[in-house]
Amino acid sequence: MTLEEVLIQDNMERAQCTGKTLEKVLLSAKSNECLTIGVYESAKVMNIDPDNVAFCVLATDEEFECDIALQIHFTLIQAFCFDNDISIVRVNDMQRLAHIVGDKSVELEDAHCVLITNSPEGSWEDPALEKLHLFCEESRSLNEWVPEITLPER
Repeated sequence: MTLEEVLIQDNMERAQCTGKTLEKVLLSAKSNECLTIGVYESAKVMNIDPDNVAFCVLATDEEFECDIALQIHFTLIQAFCFDNDISIVRVNDMQRLAHIVGDKSVELEDAHCVLITNSPEGSWEDPALEKLHLFCEESRSLNEWVPEITLPER
């Protein structure tokens, strides 16, 4: 096995472990009402109060890969996150993300972008969020600017 293959395999294993961490953080943020769900809703929050955004998750799947408008929104969101030092990741299963962050009584149509925001009281902190920031920082050092994370199956 070449060094490059070892690094790729190590990165895939890290992404799976990080998927569990991301799920945990999303559930914690949801219970603390620190989530913004949807591309347009997220863009509004980023525009009004970017300092309140702690983390960004972009999600797509095969159905939306060719959606040019969505890809343009993703590019703008990514640029905004880079400019405002907001950690950002991609997941490849929008349905799974929607299941994690959604309300069981309502099916989410737009879970393409999910923001984790700081709580208004500033009381919510999750140590797992720091792990996600470190994962993003390590990925950027490897020139992977928007790392892809695999969410665990349920």
